[in-house]
Amino acid sequence: MSQEIPYKIYLSEDEIPTQWYNLRADMKKKPAPLLNPATLKPLTAEELSVVFCKELVEQELDENTPFIDIPKEIRDFYKMYRPSPVVRAYCLEKYLDTPAEIYYKFEGNNTSGSHKLNSAIAQAYYAKKQGLKGVTTETGAGQWGTALSMASAYLGLDCKVYMVKCSYEQKPFRREVMRTYGATVTPSPSNTTEIGRKILAEFPGTTGSLGCAISEAVEVATSTEGYRYVLGSVLNQVLLHQSVIGLEAKAALDKYGIKPDMIIGCAGGGSNLGGLIAPFMREKLRGENDYRIIAVEPASCPSFTRGKYAYDFCDTGKICPLAKMYTLGSGFIPSASHAGGLRFHGMCPTLSELYDQGMMEAVAVEQTSVFEAATMFARVEGLLPAPESSHAIRVAIDEALKCKQTGEKKKILFGLTGTGYFDLVAYQKYNDGEMGDYIPTDEDIQKGWASMPKVDL
Repeated sequence: MSQEIPYKIYLSEDEIPTQWYNLRADMKKKPAPLLNPATLKPLTAEELSVVFCKELVEQELDENTPFIDIPKEIRDFYKMYRPSPVVRAYCLEKYLDTPAEIYYKFEGNNTSGSHKLNSAIAQAYYAKKQGLKGVTTETGAGQWGTALSMASAYLGLDCKVYMVKCSYEQKPFRREVMRTYGATVTPSPSNTTEIGRKILAEFPGTTGSLGCAISEAVEVATSTEGYRYVLGSVLNQVLLHQSVIGLEAKAALDKYGIKPDMIIGCAGGGSNLGGLIAPFMREKLRGENDYRIIAVEPASCPSFTRGKYAYDFCDTGKICPLAKMYTLGSGFIPSASHAGGLRFHGMCPTLSELYDQGMMEAVAVEQTSVFEAATMFARVEGLLPAPESSHAIRVAIDEALKCKQTGEKKKILFGLTGTGYFDLVAYQKYNDGEMGDYIPTDEDIQKGWASMPKVDL
């Protein structure tokens, strides 16, 4: 075992990035604009400001500024849990008997348990700066809701969270963390909103989806004075904030002259993947370096691998802007898988455009194989990973085993977005042999696409 590269590569506190990186600035072909669903015209800053904080709207629409300053107040908050380490997975390498070098960027070393806090504190900060009373949001597995409730408590904001119903039931303790931080948590779809009641009438007994929860959170934000909606993934502003992950990872690896051959991240809406790959994709877009970038999604919700690249609603209630993205249709309700954070019908417009250009690839993996990888990782690396992160672990292991067959000494970097200590029901199902795999049929996906708007641009 080489001692030249430590188990954990840390940056100093002074090396926390002072700027976020805006991936779109280096894209020659930009992502398609968000559209007003009523007029089918690009949304203006004024229209977006009804839903989002003003400064976040500016970040959302900015396609040309490569680096945006991180306010000192946010950097001071980051110091509570950043910089986060890049870890050399020596024990996993040894267990797999692979010549590959495996590294992971660990983002779970904070109370929220995931990378979501990077954007939660930024969005809460801009809401507070604008003088708002509170924020509303959706959450899937609960990481985002937990992060936002933590950030809101820190800044003295009210926080209303709509949590996907199946996750609300599967993960009661994550729900209680949110409530401990003062958030109101409602299972979605609910009878508390007009959209929720409509969805329940159309899909009685539904376990919910991120698309449903988004609709409810937006309705409450736009109908309650002093509130705005904030979100944990998909949109460009979130990828901007999450770029701190990749910027730190690259700086840490550069210290030891390590250039990864491939970068792997789980993909639901795109926040952690976009954040992890940001500086590496920048070099790829500028022709300075080449990397193999792999998005890993659940086979039960395969937006990239089986979706259609088209304009679609971001929410089931069809009240949000239209985004051009890889989508299964806003009417697609994913199965109640245990990777709640990946149960979104679409994919981030920025990543969708990069995927369409062939700048990255995607693979879909089944739930039981994901938990097989998660269990292996936990036993040899001593850390219980979140189900979402375990999608990236699955493919990292698969790629390392390919290196074992070929003898190639490739360097693999993947994102470990968070811990799985609130996901023990899922681990129990796997350990008891009660976990199955659900793969939507072509008919299921066609039904989802039937709900898509007809946009001819």
